Amino acid sequence: MNDEQLLRYSRQIMLPELDIEGQEKLGQASVLIIGLGGLGSPAAIYLAASGIGEVTLVDDDVVDLSNLQRQIAHSLSTSSTKSWRAIWTRSSNLSPRNTKLMN
Repeated sequence: MNDEQLLRYSRQIMLPELDIEGQEKLGQASVLIIGLGGLGSPAAIYLAASGIGEVTLVDDDVVDLSNLQRQIAHSLSTSSTKSWRAIWTRSSNLSPRNTKLMN
C-alpha cells in the first residue's frame, strides 16, 4: 500500500476489525453490481470509495426525473443519462483506478 492509499484509507485502517491487512484484501476484491437504481447506485459509490479493487457496473437504464426521489446517487445533472455512466463518473471521481463498465 502506497502513501496515498494509507492516507486515503487511514480512517478505515484504524478500525481494529479491518487494519492494513484488511484494507489490502479490499483492494484485491472485486464486486459486480447489476442494477444501479435505489440500492445499486449508492452501493457502487460506497464500494468504490472504500477501496474495493474492482467494481463492475451493469445497467442499461436511463436516469429519469421520476427516479430521483429514491435513487439518491443520481441528480438533475444526470437525468437522461445512462445509469452506468452517471455512477461510473461519480465513483471514478472518488477512486479512479477501480471502476469498470459492462453494457
